[in-house]
Amino acid sequence: MPEEEKKKTLSYLERLKQQALTQQNYGGDVQDQAARMEARDCPNCGAGRAYRHGLTNCAYCGFSFMDVQLTDGIHIRKDNNS
Repeated sequence: MPEEEKKKTLSYLERLKQQALTQQNYGGDVQDQAARMEARDCPNCGAGRAYRHGLTNCAYCGFSFMDVQLTDGIHIRKDNNS
C-alpha cells in the first residue's frame, strides 16, 4: 500500500498541509527574548515616557534629560562662514 499512496495524486487539502509543514519564515527563525518594557521616568515630575534614542526633554514639564553642546566637526561647523 505505501507504493500506491506515493503514486496517488495528492488532493488539494493534502498539498496545502504538506506545503504548510515545509514552509520557512520570511524573517528567518524567531529568537526568544524575555519580555521587557522600554520606558523612562522623568526625575522631575515622574511622568512615564516610552524610551526612544535621542529623547532629550520631558513633554510634560520640560525637564532636560541631556544637554548636548554642538562642536565643530569635519563637515559641519558652528558658524556658516566656511
